[in-house]
Amino acid sequence: MEFFLTLVDIILHVDKYLKEIIQYFGAWSHAILFVIIFIETGLVVTPFLPGDSLLFAVGAFAAAGYFDPVFITVLLSIAAISGDTVNYWIGRFMGPKVFQRKDSRFLKKEYLERTHEFYEKHGGKTIFLARFIPIIRTFAPFVAGVGTMNYIHFIAYNVIGGVVWPILFISGGYFFGGLPVVKEYFSLVALAIIIISVLPILIEALRMRKKSNFKKNIQTD
Repeated sequence: MEFFLTLVDIILHVDKYLKEIIQYFGAWSHAILFVIIFIETGLVVTPFLPGDSLLFAVGAFAAAGYFDPVFITVLLSIAAISGDTVNYWIGRFMGPKVFQRKDSRFLKKEYLERTHEFYEKHGGKTIFLARFIPIIRTFAPFVAGVGTMNYIHFIAYNVIGGVVWPILFISGGYFFGGLPVVKEYFSLVALAIIIISVLPILIEALRMRKKSNFKKNIQTD
């Protein structure tokens, strides 16, 4: 519980923690930010790290002169692309080994085949859109690897999403992060960013549930 509360505090007050990192580590804060973004996208076990709100805060500090906006955007784009690439290859390496187990009830080969078919049809869109959805962006490249999505197809959308994501949020922080109301209520802004990012998942879940209930009602009638 303490870990969860600490995590929530970091996400909602990422601007304060980032300021402490900059003051304490100076130029090395670039490397720390690179590692955070890389791990958040590259390791399937760390989906809880701040992503969107951190990039927004980076943009705000860039506007204040702590970072060169172009350099930090390029650096974190490389981190995002590299993270997804590593995550993909981890999934590609682990997937076949896990699904070959004959004693597993849940990890059946047919599920792997379905995953492969899905990512061949919708993988590009999934990899790109997942960039903007917390937690999902950490799992999407891993699942793409498990489903052996065509690597050329994957890397193309990985690069596009890995560039657009930092540009969008860092630019948002750069132009709006310095506003007095944003600085004063940054925790609410961070929360709003998370809610807006997760909203598409909730809408899709409700849509699928409604569709499922509709089919059940038809079958019952």
